[in-house]
Amino acid sequence: MIEVVDLRVRSAARTLVDGVGFTVAEGRVLALVGASGSGKTTTGLALLGEHPPGTEVSGTIRVAGTWPAPPGTVGYIPQHPSSVLNPARRIGPVLRAIARLHGTRVPGALDAARLPADRAFLRRFPHQLSGGQQQRLVLAQALLTSPKVIVADEPTTGQDAITRGELVETLRGLGVTLVLLSHDLDVVRALADEIVVLRDGQITESGRTVLDAPRGDYARALVSAQPDPAAPLTARSLPEAPRLRICDLTAAYRGRTAVHQVSLDVAEGERLGVVGRSGSGKTTLARCVAGLHPWTGGGVAVDGVPLPSRPRRRTREHRTLVQYVFQDARASFDPWRPVDEQVARTAVRLRDAPPGQARAEALESLERMGLDASVARHRPHRLSGGELQRAALARALLARPRVLICDEITSGLDTLTQATILDLLAELDLTLVFISHDLGVVARIADRVAVVHEGRVVEHGPAGQVLRSPGHPLTKALLGDHPTRTGVTT
Repeated sequence: MIEVVDLRVRSAARTLVDGVGFTVAEGRVLALVGASGSGKTTTGLALLGEHPPGTEVSGTIRVAGTWPAPPGTVGYIPQHPSSVLNPARRIGPVLRAIARLHGTRVPGALDAARLPADRAFLRRFPHQLSGGQQQRLVLAQALLTSPKVIVADEPTTGQDAITRGELVETLRGLGVTLVLLSHDLDVVRALADEIVVLRDGQITESGRTVLDAPRGDYARALVSAQPDPAAPLTARSLPEAPRLRICDLTAAYRGRTAVHQVSLDVAEGERLGVVGRSGSGKTTLARCVAGLHPWTGGGVAVDGVPLPSRPRRRTREHRTLVQYVFQDARASFDPWRPVDEQVARTAVRLRDAPPGQARAEALESLERMGLDASVARHRPHRLSGGELQRAALARALLARPRVLICDEITSGLDTLTQATILDLLAELDLTLVFISHDLGVVARIADRVAVVHEGRVVEHGPAGQVLRSPGHPLTKALLGDHPTRTGVTT
């Protein structure tokens, strides 16, 4: 079905893919794994007949014995589905337009993607769907072209274990040839018939059992860096007095109550992990604390200082108390300005630092995050996802906050880059609120865990207790097949 021979993608500065080759039989699943910048996405795009601007492609690619493949032969599922969904159009008209173009039927594609085909669903806009539903909607759009091959680029990024398991089952039941590009090693274990490990554009090893019995040091490092909820947790001694106090907080989102009377205390230096399904209210809660979303009841205080419920009422001093690092680091940077300049601006705006001093502090903060001046002076598009995430951390820390909120900042990162970010966070001497769907990541960083369901905290306690002896059914479902790492629960 797919034959790739000596694929090379070169730019004037470097080689992105260097001599990659593989074959995939009809109906089989090939997974490409490796750290950021290893060449996975570039290889996947080559199957679509695309390549980054300013690059040259050589080698042989055949899909179903032909090249270039006829339109619709290769479908594509991007990492961020919202980037290809039209926010201004309802779901139904878009799907029907694609179906007319390819002579297919909407109900069949929706059924294969495990989505409803009723009128109420088809009248929704993309923003009214959960992350998992958006991902399956993009899949349905791809299926309407009757593809023989689907390239799925990080299809489970930022999804909880339950939603992730549902998507795995959906992909497994399609019956088409699938090329999976993923950092999620559990998903790879659950789906792949063959695994190819890429590093710096080259194949380092391949086979069916690469993740269970890696032969090379690089594959072994990728596997060993994967965090595990069953790993031993060492309890730390923390002050009893709260630095962050959330009391009976209630907030609405898109006309409905998203946070219901949540109360949490987080001590100085404590690291609180907040987990739950997509749409559970985790991010709304965090944005309220950070002054990015208003609340309608209750209150938030840092070191006894009450914070205003309305974002516009927060002073500069209030904003320095709590800083927020977003999931999509790339979207949080201005694409046209150098990264180091944007990091330095935090010290200028929030602390009145002179520009020269702010730049020196920015470079020092970036250096602590492992980014030297030669990297940070570029605009964001020149940095990898992991580099931008570290730059976002450096930017937030330049405000010298007392509370740092990190919202899914390791989702979509390879295990090696993820481990680097977690090590950096563990070294910080401040109060941390860490939102994540990955309970292995939470186990590695958190002192305590709060489980949020439908806007309420349904379980809260020491990380070891919650992750090893969960009491609420949702917590048990989120843990899936753990404590042993045998794959993704479905």
